[in-house]
Amino acid sequence: MPAETAPSRNAGSSRSRETARRVLETEAEAVAALIARLDHGFDRAIELLSSCTGRVVLTGMGKSGIIARKIAATLSSTGTPALFVHPADAIHGDLGMLAERDLAVAVSNSGETHELVRLLPTLKRLGVPVIGLVGEMESTLAHYSDAVLNVGVDREACALGLAPTASTTAALALGDALAVVLSEQKGLRRRDFARLHPGGGLGSRLILVSDLMHRGDEIPKATASTSMKDVIDEISRKGLGIAGIVAEDGRLVGVISDGDLRRMLQSRGGSILACTATECMTPNPVTIGGDELATKALNLMERKRITSLPVPDADGRLVGIIHLHDLWRTQMF
Repeated sequence: MPAETAPSRNAGSSRSRETARRVLETEAEAVAALIARLDHGFDRAIELLSSCTGRVVLTGMGKSGIIARKIAATLSSTGTPALFVHPADAIHGDLGMLAERDLAVAVSNSGETHELVRLLPTLKRLGVPVIGLVGEMESTLAHYSDAVLNVGVDREACALGLAPTASTTAALALGDALAVVLSEQKGLRRRDFARLHPGGGLGSRLILVSDLMHRGDEIPKATASTSMKDVIDEISRKGLGIAGIVAEDGRLVGVISDGDLRRMLQSRGGSILACTATECMTPNPVTIGGDELATKALNLMERKRITSLPVPDADGRLVGIIHLHDLWRTQMF
């Protein structure tokens, strides 16, 4: 019996892989076909989106509604305020969520979805521009739209050609294209992305040193002529295990750390109290820029086996100190 069932299992696995391959090829072809359709309609859509001073409101029914939700989420996470409104809810009272400065993006493969079509005249009456992601360019949605994006497909990936598969993948991919173009136009930076994802793993990996470092009066520092007694008091008072030694113009010239103090006490004893900071400091210390990733600061501390890093500005002036505990408190590692 086992010898007879093994070929059957292998044949079943082979058929499954062949079906999966066909699905992936069909959907890949649907996305690739969008490239040739990037025309003035796409340019117009970007123009409308970039000039929108309100919110971008996504809408769609069924599977298209799920895609619309995802596009709204992607827009929001890349710097374009967006939300999803269900078309059935909209025509039953939720239209109050839309204002004149808003913009609507409607997703429908047929372009004739009943609830969506009923919504279109009201959007026009409110003066809300409409971008349509449609599969039928002669549909009602296409005719009502101020910018039309063709997301039609030759065939769906399902064997019956009925379940929304390739068509929803195409709409999703074009929505991603819109969001990325907008984010680039707005100059979205790593810091902006982190601000929009404060609780996410992605955002935490993009936190900058300047977001976490101690500034102003929190910075333990002294001048080169400061007595070591006062330097030790400064280190103890600020509690970061280090003091930056600065020139008269604020440029960082060295550091004195807890480790430096222990080593000097072992070699010089109490006589260090009679010294000045410049006699005891470590010149040319390891530093990090404020615009560097916090993860780089952690890596640098681990490699150098230190717990604090001075942060100088472009002119070498001390503007911050970042401590290992500041990184741990973010729960990012």
